[in-house]
Amino acid sequence: MTQTAQKPQPLTELEPELQQKYAMLQQILREMGRVVIGYSGGVDSTLLLRIALETLGPGAVAVTGDSEAFPQGEVEAALNVAGLMGTEVVRITTHELANPHFAVNNPDRCYHCKTELFSKLRQVADERGIQWVADGSHSDDGKPGDHRPGMRAAAERGVRSPLREAGLSKADVRALALALGVPNWDKPSFACLSSRFPYGTSITPELLARLDTCEKFLREKGFRQFRVRHHDTVARIEVEPQDILRVVEMREEIQAHFCRAGYTYVTLDLEGYRSGKMNDTLLQQKNIIPLGIRS
Repeated sequence: MTQTAQKPQPLTELEPELQQKYAMLQQILREMGRVVIGYSGGVDSTLLLRIALETLGPGAVAVTGDSEAFPQGEVEAALNVAGLMGTEVVRITTHELANPHFAVNNPDRCYHCKTELFSKLRQVADERGIQWVADGSHSDDGKPGDHRPGMRAAAERGVRSPLREAGLSKADVRALALALGVPNWDKPSFACLSSRFPYGTSITPELLARLDTCEKFLREKGFRQFRVRHHDTVARIEVEPQDILRVVEMREEIQAHFCRAGYTYVTLDLEGYRSGKMNDTLLQQKNIIPLGIRS
């Protein structure tokens, strides 16, 4: 299908500061002219794609990576959202697990994952004669205590982050996505399945599939924001605090399903879901107390 630039919508309901950031983002994209966007289907990259399509029309090319480390159904969901926005998506296959530096799962794992992805995005851009590659990072990414080795991979490959350049925070992203009618504006935060493993635990296709099976089960039961963390024979469930009682009420059903998937024990994290919790050991080594466990 042919995508043409759309006339920007008047967003009078936005706060003046967010209006300014929106205008700045449009200006950044206009200056880029054409751009390949790493599109995961999360709200950040979806908003970036939505505004790039509005601003650049066919000059915005969405690219999604197929990977064993992505939960089942995420790629299809991303394609559906892109279809609702009237654009097609280039699908590429990434091979993170073929890289032993990724599979061994050291703290720089995300660097190797993003290196693979950004290299493939750069290939797509070069094939189309496009100078710029962009991702959906925002201004909250990379703050003190936020372990983001993938940002180093982006910097090394000249990948730009227009949302961050425009000063948009995560809250700004959701507010602007809602105002623009982005279909997945309230989608829960998402991370690849490899983030469920403690550093030093080798990542294999079999373990990724096991985790995917367990998370798919919780998703089908109506849980929205959660993680299943892998600890050898133990699965540790993180849900939002308001959902903890529901997990307890469903404990027998959840226990049976997780054990069939391959776990011996199933536990519930009493703190609840917190993004990046598997980085706590790194933060403790640096004498940084994770926000979720401050007294």
